[in-house]
Amino acid sequence: MSDALIGSLGIIGLLVLIAANMHIGIALILVSYLGLIAIVGGDAAWGMLEVVPYTFISNWTLSSVPMFVFMGYICFNADLTRGLFDAARLWLARLPGGLAIASVFGCSGFAAVTGSSVACAAAMGKVAVPEMLRNKYDASLACGTVAAAGTVGALIPPSILLIVFGVIAQVSITDLFLGGIGAGIATALSYIAVILIRVTLKPSLAPRVTEQNTWAEKFEALKGALPVIMLVVAVLGGLFGGLFTATQAGAVGALMSMVVAATQRTLTFKALKTSVIETLVTCGSLFIVTIGASMLTRFLTLSGVGYMISDAVELLGATPVYLLIGIAIIYMILGMFLEPIGAMLITLPIFLPLVGTAGIDAIWFGVFVAKLLEVGMITPPIGMNVFVLSSTVGKAAPADIVFRGVLWFFVADIILLGLLIRFPGIITFIPNMF
Repeated sequence: MSDALIGSLGIIGLLVLIAANMHIGIALILVSYLGLIAIVGGDAAWGMLEVVPYTFISNWTLSSVPMFVFMGYICFNADLTRGLFDAARLWLARLPGGLAIASVFGCSGFAAVTGSSVACAAAMGKVAVPEMLRNKYDASLACGTVAAAGTVGALIPPSILLIVFGVIAQVSITDLFLGGIGAGIATALSYIAVILIRVTLKPSLAPRVTEQNTWAEKFEALKGALPVIMLVVAVLGGLFGGLFTATQAGAVGALMSMVVAATQRTLTFKALKTSVIETLVTCGSLFIVTIGASMLTRFLTLSGVGYMISDAVELLGATPVYLLIGIAIIYMILGMFLEPIGAMLITLPIFLPLVGTAGIDAIWFGVFVAKLLEVGMITPPIGMNVFVLSSTVGKAAPADIVFRGVLWFFVADIILLGLLIRFPGIITFIPNMF
């Protein structure tokens, strides 16, 4: 049996195991290890199983992941994020669909302290959706807005997806963060445009808020959002200003989140304990998947499958645009069934050589992939953000209602993806400035 055939069977076996609901990380490790045994023998395969995971996980940059994750959970469990939505609500409520627009701003702000779309959807689902329903907003608009706006978490730094991509692709995480800002802002603006268009065409979806608020109340609300804003400015300002690295930024952010929560008197023992446990569970699962992905990379390299796919693309004469469209379709299909990091780590060993050969900028591609994966978070039949929001809100938001609401934002995402391909400067402008 040729090495290429072994590699091809390994990919098929991996898909079968994932379809059988095996943990992605375990499936990656198992398939890679068995494939390496078939190619290089048991002793060499065991040696790789000992060395490759340690070599990958010992990458110092990865230490920023648990720090940023912990910072996000502290902000979530210590209820530091409510002030963001409250401030946006008072300032924007008078606009058409103002509460929905405020939800987009709230999710964007929360994304800057957590980097997780699921956490964004869960946090804003508890705060924003009940407020919109109380003001007679259409349930599909209210829930669809929050589920979709939560996806900004993968783009606005610090993004866990972009950190992992940077480690795998060996590119600057700071540049990826800078590129994510442009894509994140474009995403938020496109969602706001969707809300304004829908509410203008059908005002009954979002009745105007009649509550009158004084300027004093509006500025007072800004004080509630100030602690989180200061946290974001300090962490990202220090990172982009060169005061500390991405790893150090994570540690500073984790420490400052605890200090801010303590000064707000919301850092209870329960909140701290829950944050630690959730961080350990999240990072443990993530690192198992990344170890499996590093093993898969070695397996595909030795089998030659990656080179075969690259050669096939070159023979087809695919242009970069067609290549990106094909990659986008694959990621959207995978996003229907897999969580984002797993889908990314399974495919990057194959896609990175292809985009490198096509001359596509790695920073741009990393942000583009993050955007693609987040579209999968609101795509049926899985749509993780949809089910997280549905479970958070309860009977007021069955999954079918949420899916109906996110359809409009899905269309906006498809249009934005096309714009990102046509105008790559949306992503690369800010990194190039620095």
